[in-house]
Amino acid sequence: MNLDDLISEYAGIEERLADPSVHADPVLARRLGKRYAELRPIVETRRELASTHGDLATARELAGEDAAFAAEAEDLERRREDLEERLRRLLVPRDPSDSKDVILQVKAGEGGEESALFAGDLLRMYLRYAERAGWKTEIIDAHPSDLGGYKDVTVAVKAKGSAEEGVWTRLKYEGGVHRVQRVPATESQGRIHTSAVGVLVTPEAEDVDVQVDPNDLRIDVYRSSGPGGQSVNTTDSAVRITHLPTGVVVSCQNEKSQLQNKEQALRILRSRLLAMAQEEADAAAAAERRSQVRTVDRSERVRTYNYPENRISDHRVGYKAYNLDQVLDGDLHNVTQALVDADMERRLADAQKS
Repeated sequence: MNLDDLISEYAGIEERLADPSVHADPVLARRLGKRYAELRPIVETRRELASTHGDLATARELAGEDAAFAAEAEDLERRREDLEERLRRLLVPRDPSDSKDVILQVKAGEGGEESALFAGDLLRMYLRYAERAGWKTEIIDAHPSDLGGYKDVTVAVKAKGSAEEGVWTRLKYEGGVHRVQRVPATESQGRIHTSAVGVLVTPEAEDVDVQVDPNDLRIDVYRSSGPGGQSVNTTDSAVRITHLPTGVVVSCQNEKSQLQNKEQALRILRSRLLAMAQEEADAAAAAERRSQVRTVDRSERVRTYNYPENRISDHRVGYKAYNLDQVLDGDLHNVTQALVDADMERRLADAQKS
């Protein structure tokens, strides 16, 4: 769509959101609100640019009579260039999932109990980062380890209301193998160990995104396992769902009732089926997402957390900083911004070629 089409779409959504009947359908209202927020910076920048063009023409016309207008024209010229660059970036084709919420899974890999402990550290990092960003989080499924870490944990992360920037925009780059170098709590000799944790991020699918035929599902129930809770090991509340056409298997045991676990498992299943559908439609996205977690192996790392040096390194963009303690406390913005910027530069380059 060109700029005029986007401005027309924005005006149309604005008119629809003013209709009270639209808000009787929360799903529709939320979808329109997200798109409206997504288009707002484009429309506002375009309006500001048009205003600046007018002011610049006037300042140039008066510059011959008053030197003060010549100086103002120079300032307006710089402002015009900045706005044109901003608009150019806003018009670069976006990832279609950028406005979506996400389901994020952290899974222990090589390193045994130490890997599970670090999986717990990463979970806390993401929960604190979400809190800083004003997002809501919900742990959907969790398999704790004996020492307080996690063998596997899945969390839903949602933006509040109609945010201009979706959660996927920032967290989609977290997928991959995260390597930690530190002295484990289980190490008595003080030696530095290296272990790995896998992170998988998928956009959360809405009902309108993925239709799941109940006839395509095999649903098994079994007893929950692990520490805590009266329902653990006493009732068949845990649920495993197999999507027969694709072979995708998801399980959930975090809730107390079988029905709740089934609903949570279906949320995870829909998000994974959506990711698979997008991969089939976009070969570039397929290569990117398949590379997130092929094997939780130390050699396939996207990021390293080095405790002795207080260093965090992202190997995809060459990012390095010595504030690991702050990052693990949720100060992840600069790390994700480096990846956002690198992706934007790639998209700009692709747009110029086409």
